[in-house]
Amino acid sequence: MKEFKEAVGVIIKQDNKYLLVQEKREDVYGLWNWPAGQVIKGENRQEAAVREAKEETGYEIKLGKEIEVFHDRPHGYGKHLFQAVIIGGSLECPADMLDVKWLTKQEIINIKDKLRTNWILDGIEILENK
Repeated sequence: MKEFKEAVGVIIKQDNKYLLVQEKREDVYGLWNWPAGQVIKGENRQEAAVREAKEETGYEIKLGKEIEVFHDRPHGYGKHLFQAVIIGGSLECPADMLDVKWLTKQEIINIKDKLRTNWILDGIEILENK
């Protein structure tokens, strides 16, 4: 039986724009995603979300509520998406990312074929319709 793993991501919205990262990893090269990653042993989902946001954007964040848990495939692991606000740090693009960028909802819709998964547009819809 496959080991269950969890992933986390954060929606950071500011001035009507969303913060996305452009992946550099070979299997997802050039695709845009929320700041996100896997929960590692010894941390909870919230700690993982804060860590991933800092590593991938340079920002220190405060988490809000969990927006949704997404499942891409049957028997796949859950991806927990949290709302967050920036409380410190500055925008940085780490060496393992191609870009970190603020985009409007329409700009994100315009690049929907370059999004890593549906959880990006789905997360925006959930957040904006709550």
